[in-house]
Amino acid sequence: MTHLEAVATYLPPESVSIDEALAGLDISETQIRLFQRFYGFSRIRREPKARLADQMLSTAAGLTELHGREKDVRYVVQALTLPVAAPYPSNPVHDVRRALGLDHAVTFCLTQHACATGLLAVDVCGKLLAADGDPNALALIFTGEKAYTAYSQKFIIDTAVMGEGMAAILVRQGGDHDEVISYVTRTHGQFNQAPWLTHEQAREFDQLYPEALAEVMLAAIEQAGLTLADITFVLPHHVNHNSWKRLSKRIELPMDRIFLENLPEVGHCFCADPFINYLSVSETGRLRPGEYYMMVSVGLGATFSAMVLRH
Repeated sequence: MTHLEAVATYLPPESVSIDEALAGLDISETQIRLFQRFYGFSRIRREPKARLADQMLSTAAGLTELHGREKDVRYVVQALTLPVAAPYPSNPVHDVRRALGLDHAVTFCLTQHACATGLLAVDVCGKLLAADGDPNALALIFTGEKAYTAYSQKFIIDTAVMGEGMAAILVRQGGDHDEVISYVTRTHGQFNQAPWLTHEQAREFDQLYPEALAEVMLAAIEQAGLTLADITFVLPHHVNHNSWKRLSKRIELPMDRIFLENLPEVGHCFCADPFINYLSVSETGRLRPGEYYMMVSVGLGATFSAMVLRH
């Protein structure tokens, strides 16, 4: 079985208000108030002077479980929301591979699931490691990106505000850490032009959203042989409070089991949100050994993904 051997995160020290973050992006005061009052965003983390590779290395520095085990790393994977993560000709994931002394590792990027690509990366790496058959082999996954262009800063402008939090995940087969129990993903390709949908398509997607999200979450729970009552926490992507309230009502899941405490202060950190939230609930003892939890993310395009794990 696929296990999360370790998770580390990095949040830039600089925190900026939503007003400041969205200034100059052709966004009205009414839209900014909407983000604050209804969507739940207050501040985000940004680090304008740091390169993506710098932030990835800062994240990897927190993976103490990696120290001394570099030779076991078989794969280094960057899970991307956007197809292009840095200005040409920069290639951050290869810069990081070299800096960490992992030249022996197969290194590549994953995308196409947008903000759900982080969960895809865990699944793909688990399958690659299983096929390799080495019980000591590891995969190192990086999630989170730079909001370095106006486009990436307002990537999903009517839904979320993009921040620069990062996560690094060590994956292995077997072990005694968090075990992946199930993974379900569905892509509704009629919305492949997102975020450039017509008004009619946007309205259709808005109507589909809670139903499609509920479908993958309930399917993942069923695949795991559990019930919704068995899930201690849902660790979500930070799309906005309003969307999660709709989901809560749709499947009768209490809002206090959807972990949204980080959303107001870090924003939507591309693929990293569920892993940032994981560290929050695990390090504070709110997630106890043996309990089940679910990571959930939706990517524009439109991919809905849910993964059930046991802590």
